[in-house]
Amino acid sequence: MHTQSLTETVEADFMYEYGRCAPADTLGVGLARIGGGALVSMRDDPSRYWSKALGFTAPVTAGLIDEVLDFYREQKNDLAVLQIAPDALPTGWDDICATRGLRAGAEMVKLVAQIDDVAPAPATPALRVGPVGPQDVADWARLITTAFGMTAPGLVEMVATAGTASRFQPFGVWIDDTLVAGGQLFITGDVASLNTGATAAEFRGRGAQTALIHARIEAARAAGCRIVVAETGRPSPGQNNPSLNNMRRAGLQPVYARRNWVWSAQ
Repeated sequence: MHTQSLTETVEADFMYEYGRCAPADTLGVGLARIGGGALVSMRDDPSRYWSKALGFTAPVTAGLIDEVLDFYREQKNDLAVLQIAPDALPTGWDDICATRGLRAGAEMVKLVAQIDDVAPAPATPALRVGPVGPQDVADWARLITTAFGMTAPGLVEMVATAGTASRFQPFGVWIDDTLVAGGQLFITGDVASLNTGATAAEFRGRGAQTALIHARIEAARAAGCRIVVAETGRPSPGQNNPSLNNMRRAGLQPVYARRNWVWSAQ
């Protein structure tokens, strides 16, 4: 599979699975599959992060975009983000955006590595890293959502439920007996996705995310995966993204940047 198709499909799969794990009566959840992509709508999520359309395998056309936007209108959701790999943007994209109220937003960096090319894990003796068991999954989910500033009712339950779903594997980092960081591993076929990584503010800068990256990669290797993928925000010129730096040090390579296209009904 082409690199962009592979990375987009895996991300679409885990976003859709998160949507399936969300309490619909709390977050106003709607889900759809259009053009091979995943559409997630969370009308009542004030962070506006979870309403996304991505992973299209059909050609992106004006008609496809109209179907996507009609879905969000039907969900009574007035804001969504369309994420389309740069190779998939059609001729005339600027006109499609102008006539449908899409504006350019932030960019995400997509990273890929052959799992055998990943650097060895550095020693982190002060940290204990490993899978999160059922007894800790609620605290783990609360830590992650709090670290991202996502406080809406239902989001902790969504992340915790995903942590027990079949294709997800939650990992945590502890200092002594304190859970200080967490992240998800999502596996589809022989591809592993590193996602949902976060560290409590007071424990940042101690190597927790690096430990999580390597622990999840080792679990993916044990599961027979051959490729690992991830995504994180592209920093502005002159700025720094520690998440991107950690992934690159581990051996993941940036392969392209993808623009967010923001739609608003207003």
